[in-house]
This record gives sequence, structure tokens and C-alpha cells, in this order.
Amino acid sequence: MSTTQSDKTLLSETRDLMRRLHYSIHTERAYCDWIARFVRFHHMQARETLFVEPEKKVEDYLTYLAVQANVAAATQNQAFNALVFLYKRVLERPLENVEAARSRKEPRIPEVLTREEVKRVLAFVEGTAGLIVKLLYGSGLRITEAVRLRVQDIDYGYKQITVRNGKGEKDRVTPFPANLEALLNNHLERVKLLHEQDLAAGLGPVYLPYALERKYPNAARESRFSRCWGIRMCKRR
Repeated sequence: MSTTQSDKTLLSETRDLMRRLHYSIHTERAYCDWIARFVRFHHMQARETLFVEPEKKVEDYLTYLAVQANVAAATQNQAFNALVFLYKRVLERPLENVEAARSRKEPRIPEVLTREEVKRVLAFVEGTAGLIVKLLYGSGLRITEAVRLRVQDIDYGYKQITVRNGKGEKDRVTPFPANLEALLNNHLERVKLLHEQDLAAGLGPVYLPYALERKYPNAARESRFSRCWGIRMCKRR
């Protein structure tokens, strides 16, 4: 990415706006990356150059992605969405009538494993990774949702898992496989001990989103808020 001050300001403005609008951190990172690539592609050194024939600049870049880079249709669409956000929301200069070569999205038949094939796969995955994979299969969690799972989000009584801030920043409930209860409880006992050892050693508490850390000052040190796998998610930059 270009190191000019104007580029840094542009990306900072984009991040600040996306956080005010509560976009996910993954969307924020993806959009900022595409904007930085777009700036590098056109060798832009000043903010003013973004306003010179913007539609043509976007068309040329999208055509490059489809023809030279040969990216997938979903990848090109993400790049286009990032640039639309840049011009409409950040620069307040919406794009008009953008035409470019588009990547084709060919229909694909999904590969679905049989139950016997799943059992053979699960037999080769052990430890914490194995427990996560079994939870993914048994509850229908996305990978990111499973990694972010906190102790308090598992309800053994109702046999369900609460997914917080999932896709689209929405909460949802998914079934919890009862046959994993004993395995998960044993694992969480080890995680709780590790969490207590970390706190005793003066290490940082768990990450809490938004302003919860100020609202509940002691919550970040409670084991029920800790990640199920002992993983601490980094705070946003």
C-alpha cells in the first residue's frame, strides 16, 4: 500500500465510517485492502486524482481483475462493493453507470460427505481442533463463529448455542449436540484453569466488544466471558 499521508487518511476515514456504521471487522479489512489495491493500481499520489474520471478508473480496475488477474466472480464483486462504498459513503461522490468486464460465476454442484465419510475424517482430528470440528459438524456453526464462542454462549439446559454478532451482525440460536457435553465440559475446566493462571500472572483479560468493558469493569476477568478454546481475539486497531 502506498505510504503517502493522503492514502493513510483515506483508509482511516474509511475505517472510522465503517465502525460508526457497525460493519464487521472482516468487511472493514477487506474493503480497506481493495481500496489500497485500487490506489496502487492507478499510481495515485493525491486524493484529488480519485475524482478524475472515477467511473473509468473503476471500470479499468474491474476489467483488470476479470481479464488479467482472472479472479472469481465473488472476488470481483467484493472489490466493486468496496469501491462503491468508497465513492458513495467516504468521498460522497456516487459512481454512475460503471461498465466493465465481469467475472463469470459458473454453477457448481456442492460436494457433500456421507455420514461414514464424516466419521472417518473426525477419527483423524484430535484434541481441541477435533472438538471444534465436531462442534462445527454437530451444530452448524461457521468457523469464525466457533472460534469466537464464549463459555456463557452454551446453554446445556436447552441444548443450544447462542451465536452473537454472526453474519450480518445478527444473533441466532443453533442446536448443541448433547454427545459433546462431557468432552466440552472437560475441556472448559482446563480453559478455566488456564484463564485463572493468566490473570494471576498479570496477563490481559479477555476481549469484550464495544463499550462493555467500561459498562461491566470486572466482566473481562470472569471465566464465563472467556473464549471456549483459550483464544484471545485481538482488539481492533
